[in-house]
Amino acid sequence: MTVSSYLERRWDVVLQLTLEHLIAVGLAVGIATLLGIALAILVYRNDRAVAVLLVVVNTLFTVPALAYFGALIVIVGLGWTSAITVLAIYALLPIVRNTITGLREVDPAVVRAATGMGMSKTQRLLRVELPLAYPVILSGLRVATVLIVGIAAIGSYVAGPGLGELIFSGLSSLGSVRAVPEITIGTVAIVLVALVLDAILA
Repeated sequence: MTVSSYLERRWDVVLQLTLEHLIAVGLAVGIATLLGIALAILVYRNDRAVAVLLVVVNTLFTVPALAYFGALIVIVGLGWTSAITVLAIYALLPIVRNTITGLREVDPAVVRAATGMGMSKTQRLLRVELPLAYPVILSGLRVATVLIVGIAAIGSYVAGPGLGELIFSGLSSLGSVRAVPEITIGTVAIVLVALVLDAILA
């Protein structure tokens, strides 16, 4: 069986898994963005708090994905919840780091000018600092998105959504006529999803 013949027979399955992959990545990035930006806003003015937060998110990032899945299976079981939770954890680091960097790199003179105009801390944050930090924050969001597109494939190992199902199915049936097409299509589709999302966020 060739890749083209496999696609002719199962294009609907590939399309469904691709959409699942996109939804899972979108949900995880959305959760990580809300949480990451909120945490960064809470600590960016305090050097010690920034150091602690970065240590925490760096530590979370270094834990192997399968270790997370193993723990989460016991807590929430198999499926979407486990997969999205793990993806959100991995997306936190670049979002938190870039948000902190962006906010701390805002020109102090601009902040002082906003203060002189009578703006409160909240007004300065929402109307001055966050808009100026936006390009750096978006860069972190872009890195996080592309990063977890690949990690999302591992979620299929615990019955999660996405294109990883094709890869694991192919690996479990090595030697059969469909093994190579499944692995190839799953891998290429993940790369294409990553490239498309990167282009959109660029």
